[in-house]
Amino acid sequence: MRTTFIESLTKLAEKDNRIFLLTGDLGYGVLEKFRENFPDRFFNMGVAEQNMIGTAAGLGLSGKIPYVYSIATFPVMRALEQIRNDVCYQKLNVRIVGVGSGLTYSLYGATHQSIDDMNMMRGLPNMVVISPGDPIEVESAVNFSLKHQGPIYIRIATKGEPNIHREKPVFNLGQGIVVNQGKDLTLMVTGNMLANAQLAVEELTKKSISVRLVSLPFIKPIDKEIILKAAKETKAIFTFEEHNIIGGLGSAVAEVLTEAGTSIKFKRIGLPDIYPPEVGSWAYLRDNYGLSVDKVVKNILRFYKSRK
Repeated sequence: MRTTFIESLTKLAEKDNRIFLLTGDLGYGVLEKFRENFPDRFFNMGVAEQNMIGTAAGLGLSGKIPYVYSIATFPVMRALEQIRNDVCYQKLNVRIVGVGSGLTYSLYGATHQSIDDMNMMRGLPNMVVISPGDPIEVESAVNFSLKHQGPIYIRIATKGEPNIHREKPVFNLGQGIVVNQGKDLTLMVTGNMLANAQLAVEELTKKSISVRLVSLPFIKPIDKEIILKAAKETKAIFTFEEHNIIGGLGSAVAEVLTEAGTSIKFKRIGLPDIYPPEVGSWAYLRDNYGLSVDKVVKNILRFYKSRK
């Protein structure tokens, strides 16, 4: 995802000199192409996230479109006040790109695991929150971000994520994407869980369960229409995310279903409300917290069959 991000941004920057890239002393091996092509529009701000957001806000006030790139936990938490007051309050065209979404940086412990970032960013007025599911969605998100007026937070993983979409989907503000049609249950997913969700759908299909798979890259605003359509046409809805079940995709979908007065069977699949104390591989932590394909399938089957 991060390679797709920088390649897409570099391509846009060739045609639009308003684009600037700021980083908090990381991205080596990733950001060099942009830095080499546009040295006057690349700033390594060092380990000074508050200053980085303040500088980005200044660029935004000057008519530029700055992209702030860092490990997701750092700008979101260290510079939350600056994002709130300098960027969101003034509705500036600042794009914050948080790399290492969810448990991606599993070996670095809870300090580097962005499992509560969507919750924080969703709560900021004027902020759009995008959590792309594969590299194709990342490219679409970057292209969208150039045209949108106002702040955007984009959370991505790192590298090696497979393309799930067969072709580029329509990518409009707040619009979800139906990846697979199905009539029994709906699995709604955001971010880097899309690949596991697709594999889970394949396993459930083998068990004669028809699953509608919906990718929701926009967490804010959320696609109310696609959620309520699923509530009307399928028997249960599951949300799936590599994020705390509080404040992320599950909460956003629950808000839509509750306010609409639906009676659909609904379950959130994500991280419990804790900071994982374990350190291990990404796959290990995913499995440990029920996010591996096998455990997701078992979780869905257990809930679906018990509520039929």
